[in-house]
Amino acid sequence: MLSVEELRALPKVELHCHLDGSLSLKVIRRLARMAQVDLPTTDADLEKLVSVPDNTKDLLSYLKRFDVVMPLLQTEAALELAAYDVIEQCAQENVKYIEVRFAPDFSTEKGLSVEAAIAAVIKGLHRGRADFQVESGLLVCAMRQFPNARNQAMFHAARPFLGDGLVGGDFAGDEANFPTGVIEPAIKVAQQLNIPMTLHVGESHCVHNVMAALALGIRRFGHGVALGGHPVLQSEVAQAGGVLEMCLTSNLQTKAIVKIDDYPVPELIANHVKITINTDNRTVSRTTLTKEYLLWQQHFGITKAQFHEFNLNAINAAFCSDLVRERVIGELATGY
Repeated sequence: MLSVEELRALPKVELHCHLDGSLSLKVIRRLARMAQVDLPTTDADLEKLVSVPDNTKDLLSYLKRFDVVMPLLQTEAALELAAYDVIEQCAQENVKYIEVRFAPDFSTEKGLSVEAAIAAVIKGLHRGRADFQVESGLLVCAMRQFPNARNQAMFHAARPFLGDGLVGGDFAGDEANFPTGVIEPAIKVAQQLNIPMTLHVGESHCVHNVMAALALGIRRFGHGVALGGHPVLQSEVAQAGGVLEMCLTSNLQTKAIVKIDDYPVPELIANHVKITINTDNRTVSRTTLTKEYLLWQQHFGITKAQFHEFNLNAINAAFCSDLVRERVIGELATGY
């Protein structure tokens, strides 16, 4: 068994981390001052606003915690600071590469353009790389509940940044009411623009969304926990080279699973599905990658060699350049 300090020191790769759900309390306070928004005076009270309790009702209740932070991310300075903050946190637990995702349309409420929002986040990621030596890439999130035309416009706006900080796209939001078939036209536009895609699927007990994404050529799946109990579908995903971006703490909180014993890790491993470990939202879920690794070790007996394997899964599935991939693979080899 590895200690918490040993787990923290392991080199790590993370594919599934939301910018707006992962800001430190100190930076949330700084953003609030910049936006002239009043917040509770104590960190304990602030945490109650931006983090969920363990007895969260469901995914939509979980998503309400973003309502505090989103109004603070409406300027270029705020978005740059937010991105830099996430990279600083990553450096504290030896993350070598991370893909940070955000929905630029949510930062246009005060007149900022989608392009300016994307550029600001990339600037913060690049500054973080220079200061902390953490490689990163940006994923832009379309929202399932938005009209396809709006999501298509966002992907067109994002396309010029591909290769200059932007590495891919995603669809987040209300999976149950807006299944993969509904958003297919916008997915196809992103693919026509050669934007590599991952999708939030199988988070809300909707295994059909995973298979629909697979049929569209998607090979990275945000969460994918609904594959549990479906060994034939797991084998299909494995044979296609599919990779799951798993977020254990978040899935417990959103009731994607009722209890940790329901998490389908043993069967996914048995059926050779490629697994990666992620935080989803550091602040909303009150977690870190180190805490996630500790849970996986305690409840599933994951070994150091398996953590190495999961990180290799992540960097090989990452949308980064081959140069970055080779460097990180070398760092993983040294660290394990």
